Amino acid sequence: MAHSMPLVAALLLVSAAMLAVAPQTSAAVSCGNVVSDLAPCIAYAQGKTTTLSAPCCSGVRNLNNAAQTTADRRTACTCLKGTVGSIKGINLSLVGGIPGKCNVKVPYPISTSVDCSKVT
Repeated sequence: MAHSMPLVAALLLVSAAMLAVAPQTSAAVSCGNVVSDLAPCIAYAQGKTTTLSAPCCSGVRNLNNAAQTTADRRTACTCLKGTVGSIKGINLSLVGGIPGKCNVKVPYPISTSVDCSKVT
């Protein structure tokens, strides 16, 4: 164990140096954001509840406000498409209506068939 301590320290130092020189991105949206913002909407999207919760609509608004660039909107679209397709019991017609029911205008349809590369 004592022999591994210098190796661990060296690895930590190299990792810290790599982070310090890594290019910083300015993306405001990640798949983690999409999932955490929209998680409160899952019960509605599965038809388990008939009304949207305040946290769901808040998440939709937060995500829409964060996705201000084409790259962010494409990231959000791709993540939505993948997430919706991976959760069992999702009713796609309910999902597509969530932004409108939350009074949020999204510049692309929420659908597993949308071509996210064409989102602007």
